[in-house]
Amino acid sequence: MLVLTSLQSKFSRFAPSSSEEFTSASRSVKPGLVCCGIVSAWTWSATLLQSSTVAYTLGVSGPWWYGAGGSIQVAMFGMVAAKVKMNANGAHTFLEIVKARFGTATHLLFTVYAFICILVVCGSLLLGGAATVNALTGMNTIAACFLLPIGIAVYVVFGGLRATFICDWTHTIILFIIIYIFLFRAFGTSPEIGSVPRMYELLVQAAVDTPVSGNENGSYLTLKSNQGLVFGAASLLSGFAGVFCDQASHPSGTTKAYMLGGISWFAVPWAFGSCLGLSARALQTNPLFPTYPAPLSAEQTSAGLAAAAAASVLMGKGGAIALLLVVFMAVTSAASSELIAVSSIVIYRTYWRPQATGAEIVRVSHYFICIWAIWMGCWGTIVSCLNKANIDLGWVRYTVIFAVMTANCSLGVVLSSAVIPIVLTVLWSKLTRAGVLCGSVIGACLGMLAWMIGCWKIYGTINITNLAEPYSAVCSGLTGVLTSGLITVFVSLMRPSKYDFAGTRAIALLDAPSGGIVSDLEKLGPDLDTKSRVCISAEAVVENSPSRDVLQQIFQRAAWYSFAMSAIVIIVVPIPMFFSRYIFSERFFAFWVACSIVWVFLSGSFCIILPLWESRVEMTAIMSEGFMSLKNLVYSRSNK
Repeated sequence: MLVLTSLQSKFSRFAPSSSEEFTSASRSVKPGLVCCGIVSAWTWSATLLQSSTVAYTLGVSGPWWYGAGGSIQVAMFGMVAAKVKMNANGAHTFLEIVKARFGTATHLLFTVYAFICILVVCGSLLLGGAATVNALTGMNTIAACFLLPIGIAVYVVFGGLRATFICDWTHTIILFIIIYIFLFRAFGTSPEIGSVPRMYELLVQAAVDTPVSGNENGSYLTLKSNQGLVFGAASLLSGFAGVFCDQASHPSGTTKAYMLGGISWFAVPWAFGSCLGLSARALQTNPLFPTYPAPLSAEQTSAGLAAAAAASVLMGKGGAIALLLVVFMAVTSAASSELIAVSSIVIYRTYWRPQATGAEIVRVSHYFICIWAIWMGCWGTIVSCLNKANIDLGWVRYTVIFAVMTANCSLGVVLSSAVIPIVLTVLWSKLTRAGVLCGSVIGACLGMLAWMIGCWKIYGTINITNLAEPYSAVCSGLTGVLTSGLITVFVSLMRPSKYDFAGTRAIALLDAPSGGIVSDLEKLGPDLDTKSRVCISAEAVVENSPSRDVLQQIFQRAAWYSFAMSAIVIIVVPIPMFFSRYIFSERFFAFWVACSIVWVFLSGSFCIILPLWESRVEMTAIMSEGFMSLKNLVYSRSNK
């Protein structure tokens, strides 16, 4: 990555010393690479481990609901992105929009939300990654917690957001290749399973030996799963509170990228979880299974080790290495996005140095990335210690994504209450500061109260284990989202604003020049050199943004797409099979597996091939410049 960053700086106009390049990749990343970045950044270690865990515990419904619970938010973000381009095209982060529209108090509140969310995500990443590394290699978990983020910080500091995109592309190639290997091994060449009919036979027997409570006839081959439905609701709510990387691109390209990103990411937990999670359940009576003759313990299951158990049986040491590599790729990709996110919300310029230059902002971002990388290691260590107190990966996945850790280690619902106020800040002109503050704060308090009361009413006792259950998470998340939305709208309508978004549209680029802006290459004349033709400046990209009418059409298209996708994955496919109590036949299970395999192959094509095709001109130009530079260097030395 350091070599690629050096080549980019030398042979193009995109240098990471520019704050626009460092924080937003000069707003010039094409849809294919954005799609790849979405899939990579949204594929956490928990995505791979927990999708396998819910397949192991719930059957085929688990991976489907996991994918549905995270993919539709990616699609819906395309709507928000179109509105951001329309109403705040110069903004780098959502916090800048909040500051411009509502002032200091609201900005500080959402800054706290942003740091909490990043902290929670970092804890989840490191906990899952370190647990897997420890299980497969015996490496000390504290050492893994420190080495992972510090190593990632190196290329993020030197390359900025574009470096994370390029690394994401590399990581995504490895991710999909390993998924393909596991799929072919489980359903094609493994002597332990080796075919879809054999997998079906083993899962039918597993339902007899260890039936699933709440599933139709205890089967692993049905979407009639009460626990699965609740898990889907919890995943859906938690996904809305998750962090999306600040993926800046041309508006029309952004919408296309999030469409492809939502479709492509869905295949990762569905295919990976179905393959390794169902394999782990099918192989639990195999003598090669790590815990044979017993199944995985509750602690091992909640730690996300179902995938590791299946990989070790299917491919031996090679399977363990492949899983270790893919989890490492997931941790590094998502963690690099978190480091960029941290650097972009630093409030140095906002409150300390309003006149700070772009170069100064980049320097401060470098410092903060290094500090946060070290803090991530410390935080991972804290979470590891909590793991010994039965706060494990299942806790992080179901509950912590909504919550904030306070000084006395109590947990309360916070982030879900900020979802609707965040969306309305960009979409609704009548929204008021009082509405945002009341909705966010009161919604968080009510969500916390519902979390505790729901846990007490459902389970009879409030403790760590019960609070981490999906039913408790649904009580808290649903209450937080709905009450915050209702309060925000009600308070705003009492004295509605008439905001025209002029303040947010006035947000300027950090490196904007004082002179005129060049709008396109034609104005530069026929003598423009290759280096200049490779990349247009960030200012030109902003100047060339589509008209408001075009952006409105993009927004409407994104809305229709996101609602259609949501209806398909949440209602059209699973709900009829849930209420019909259908248990998969062998032929339908074969069709189900075939669909997951085809889907994941198409996703890999979008993420791997499309970025290469879109950047073919720039890549050719940079390679040509590099070759000519090398040729001139060799020629000059030979003359000497």
